[in-house]
Amino acid sequence: MVHSNTAEPDRSKLSERQRRILDFIENFIENHSYPPTIREIGEAVKIGSTSVVNYNLNKLVKAGFIERAPDVSRGLRLVHENELEEVGVMVSHANIRRIPLVGQIVASEPVPIPGDDFGYNFDEDDTIEIPAQLLGKKTSRESVYALRVKGNSMIDALVRDKDVVVLHRQETANNGDMVAVWLRDTGETTLKYFYQEGGQVRLQPANTTMEPIYVDARQVQIQGKVLAVLRSVS
Repeated sequence: MVHSNTAEPDRSKLSERQRRILDFIENFIENHSYPPTIREIGEAVKIGSTSVVNYNLNKLVKAGFIERAPDVSRGLRLVHENELEEVGVMVSHANIRRIPLVGQIVASEPVPIPGDDFGYNFDEDDTIEIPAQLLGKKTSRESVYALRVKGNSMIDALVRDKDVVVLHRQETANNGDMVAVWLRDTGETTLKYFYQEGGQVRLQPANTTMEPIYVDARQVQIQGKVLAVLRSVS
C-alpha cells in the first residue's frame, strides 16, 4: 500500500470491533474500487444488527477515519483514500457493465444546459465502466445512466464537483431521495434532494451555505434517482 504524507488518526483509540470494520472497508475498496454496504460490513465482521454497524461507523466518522453520506447507496469514503488511489485495482471484465455517460448535471443553483428535451447532451459513444454490483440484482443496465457533476451544492452528501453520479432512470421519487430533476418552466436541470410539500417541491442542497429551491410540482420532471457516486481523483 502507498502511504500518504498526511498523518492518519490514531487507530489505537479504536475498539477491536471498529478496527475490524475499518480494515474490512479499506480492503473492500482496494479490491473492488467502491465501498461496501452496511449489510456487507455486518456479514464480514459478524455483526447481525445494522444499527450496531451504523453505531460503529459513526464512531469512525467522529474519529476522522471515514466520511458518510447516509442517503446515498454505498455512501462511505475513506478520509485518507489517497492511500488507495495509487494502488492498481484489477476488476474482472465479467463483473463490469458499460453505461452511457449522457452529459453534465449542475449541483449548484440550476442553470440552463443546452441539449435535448431533457437538458443533457447525449453521445451514444460516451460510456463509462462500473462494477455490476452497483446495479443491484433487480436493476437492468438499460435503466441506468451517468452524469458528471458540476458544482458543490451536494458536497455535504460527499458529491463533489467533477464526480460522476450513477442514476436509475425513473419519473417518481420518495422524500429524501437524491434525484436529477428537469425544471420545465425554466429549461434548467439540477441535482438535489427531493421533498414533495403539497403543491410544491422543495429541492434541498446538501451545502449549509445554500438555500433550498421551491418549485411548483407541475414544473418538476424527475429524471432519475442516484444509485452511487464515482469519485473524481483529479
